[in-house]
Amino acid sequence: MSLLDIRVPAVVLRIDRNPFHHGTLGAVRSLGRAGVEVHVVADTAESPVGASRYVRQMHPPPLPQASPEDILAVLRRVAGRIARPAVLVPMDDASAIAVGRMRDELAPSYLLPAMPSTLAERVADKAELAAVCAAADVPHPLTLIPDSPVEVAYAMRRLGLPVVAKWSRPWLLPAGSGLRSTVLVRSVQQARELFLRTEEAGSRLLLQEYLSPGPDRDWFFHGYADHSGNVRAGGPGRKQLAWPRGAGLTAVGCWTPNARVQALAERLTGELGYRGIFDLDFRRCGATGRYHLLDFNPRAGAQFRLFADSAGLDVVRALHLDLTGRALPAGIPMAGRAFVVENYAPLAALRAAPGGRELAWYAADDHSPTRVMWAQWGRHVSRRLRERLGTTAAPTPRLIPRAASPSLTDNEKASS
Repeated sequence: MSLLDIRVPAVVLRIDRNPFHHGTLGAVRSLGRAGVEVHVVADTAESPVGASRYVRQMHPPPLPQASPEDILAVLRRVAGRIARPAVLVPMDDASAIAVGRMRDELAPSYLLPAMPSTLAERVADKAELAAVCAAADVPHPLTLIPDSPVEVAYAMRRLGLPVVAKWSRPWLLPAGSGLRSTVLVRSVQQARELFLRTEEAGSRLLLQEYLSPGPDRDWFFHGYADHSGNVRAGGPGRKQLAWPRGAGLTAVGCWTPNARVQALAERLTGELGYRGIFDLDFRRCGATGRYHLLDFNPRAGAQFRLFADSAGLDVVRALHLDLTGRALPAGIPMAGRAFVVENYAPLAALRAAPGGRELAWYAADDHSPTRVMWAQWGRHVSRRLRERLGTTAAPTPRLIPRAASPSLTDNEKASS
């Protein structure tokens, strides 16, 4: 008999166009292995997720920067095809925020945690998060929000170099703009240039105190706050390798008990009245030893499968169980378990793992996504190398007699 109620399907939603989002595949496998019918609303044109044996059906996603009404229309169309209530699992901030806003409209067709409709947006907003942490007495790096280029210079002097620059609402960044959600800036000029792109970015620029990385300083906590507000499933983890190094996603992580991180997570979600899946990022200050909250993601983190306990419970399964009225089993935490993203840390994927290990892409019962990932990853890396090394072949110019040569255009002057 399945742990989950397999009469209730699940819809995994992702608006972000990242083809290498392994967390989406993790959600599909976790629910599918338990016998749940899994539908995916995401762009899988270049993603391995669509190759998984556990996907019942793929559905076209909303366009990037879609309005809430557009997202609602897509989800209603999917609900009409499934024809019975389903558990909805957002996998990126934009999805979680949109679902939170439209909870009442979605409620007849989808099962969702009960919490204030704007709470997901509030904690995902980097500017709001600073105020949330202050109210809950959770350490957070000093954060300043300049309103002019003059204030940018003042903030840089106060914070000292380097400074972390963040966009308050990174899910609004336009595709193809070259803007990144978080950047380490090393000069006033660099910060000013970012500030001047505020309108293009769609949200405010934050300048934040830089806490230097180091061994045992980067931590995360994944959890599920059930209908009573109790934090279930998940646990604290230590980031052993990031991609990019020092400031990126978790390429290698380890389930590591940490009572201080857990207490901060439970205090914050309790103060907020948060319900549902969450993913928190912390950095320990080398000088004070305090754990500072860097990000609050109101959805499953990409490495959530690290925290599958002895009963097979993870945060996605906890969501399905809780929303379908089933009890969550009391499993034993698997401390020492590792999580490795093979395309970012291939050597780590080959090393022995005495405490057990979860790979992001490879699974003995679901081979196809791994093959697709490596093929797509090879093309991705080759393309990036050509761009970086400038080896893309330029067209050979046609020789024209000097007397008949036309004058150069501005573009030709720039390239000559």
